[in-house]
Amino acid sequence: MERQSEKKIGFWLALLPLALMIVVMIITVVKLEQGPHMPLIVGTSTAALVAWKIGFTWKEIEEMMYKGIRLALPAVVIIMLVGLTIGSWMGGGIVATMIYYGLQIITPSWFLVAICLICCIVSLAIGSSWSTMGTIGVAGMGIGLSMGIPAGMIAGAIISGAYFGDKMSPLSDTTNLAAGLTGTDLFDHIKHMLYTTIPGLAIALGVYTFLGNKFATSKMEAVEIAQTAKVLQESFLISPWLLLIPLAVIVLVATKVPAVPALIIGIILGFLSQVFVQGDTLVSGLEALQSGFTIATGNEMVDALFNGGGLDSMMYTVSMTIVAMTFGGILEFSGMLKALMEQLMKIVKSTGSLIASTIGACFLTNASCSEQYISVVVPARMFSKAYREKGLHSKNLSRALEDGGTLTSVFIPWNTCGVFILGTLGVSVVQYGPYAILNLVVPLISIFYAMTGLTIVKLTEQEKKELKEQELKNENVGLES
Repeated sequence: MERQSEKKIGFWLALLPLALMIVVMIITVVKLEQGPHMPLIVGTSTAALVAWKIGFTWKEIEEMMYKGIRLALPAVVIIMLVGLTIGSWMGGGIVATMIYYGLQIITPSWFLVAICLICCIVSLAIGSSWSTMGTIGVAGMGIGLSMGIPAGMIAGAIISGAYFGDKMSPLSDTTNLAAGLTGTDLFDHIKHMLYTTIPGLAIALGVYTFLGNKFATSKMEAVEIAQTAKVLQESFLISPWLLLIPLAVIVLVATKVPAVPALIIGIILGFLSQVFVQGDTLVSGLEALQSGFTIATGNEMVDALFNGGGLDSMMYTVSMTIVAMTFGGILEFSGMLKALMEQLMKIVKSTGSLIASTIGACFLTNASCSEQYISVVVPARMFSKAYREKGLHSKNLSRALEDGGTLTSVFIPWNTCGVFILGTLGVSVVQYGPYAILNLVVPLISIFYAMTGLTIVKLTEQEKKELKEQELKNENVGLES
């Protein structure tokens, strides 16, 4: 891999694997209505051939794929744990309890606003959009579907709320990553994101209020909701004490317990609840963890809601993540992505175009490398010098990385985030994309600010001097070593 710097690759050759993958993806997914695995394999194969043509050995190309997969391993672990969580919480009556009480206190007309705000609060507390969607989001899908609200709208509201907290929480991985890579104080970074994220949330809540008016409870809807609640009571032991289990997971993560052990505790509590509270057998509890919970109530909606979860349900998601990361690994470590970014840098002439290009580069990285973290890391490396040269404070860059990287990841079906949402909420990008309002409007607000100069912070003369001194110090250290 040390030989990468010796190999030069042209823009059009670097673009070939990505362009071919997207064309095949459109034909396969849109026209033939098949999964995205095969197009990603076509893209990976093409990228491998291009890397071989410019001089990489097969052993080096294999290592690029393995490095890409290794980057996604933490996400794979979380995906599997979320599958186990859903299975155990379905069987343990935890999801049923959340849905039952949700049906009692939330009206259909205000449901989209309510679930968005609830996800905002939970995600802000725990700093994880995935954990929020895999717990509160699953229950929210059940409540909304019981009210007759389309799945895409529900998922969009959940995603908007979950990503608000993920973006703004000091506990969030991506928030800390963007601040750390750009050398920005964490809380300066968060405060600077308020200018784009708060208006984005306000717009989202306004849209959800408008959409919710279409679902003002009618007599028929009230009857159906009451029937669903009755079936839940007959099928599960409903108790407010069961709400302590998701609360425990939220508190654990909020108190800086890592996500993996926190989810494992939630899984264990869900399993124990299924066996000792719901009265199922050990075999049923293990089956819920492995292949998902199964139930036959005679109510079509309830059966559709509660038959699922388990480790097996996430294997499609895991396989897509691995395939996507082999593609992204070759693009990143062969230098193809760098060649694409360098071409993008040539169009940067002003502050506005620089920030807009950063957001565009983040989206391109999400599409090509299929991983949200890479969409923050690679543009941070590529653009940091340009921001300094234009006298822009690093928090402009850190905000653009989150606005363009963290938020747009959900719109790429083969990105780990898009794959996770499909596996967890059971809704595709095509369905939820138009309703993930926060994720749609915040990048646009960010570009608007860039073009108008609003909220863009320049470096002071003292800060320029300090940065120059630091660069000279780093150069001297490099020469000495």
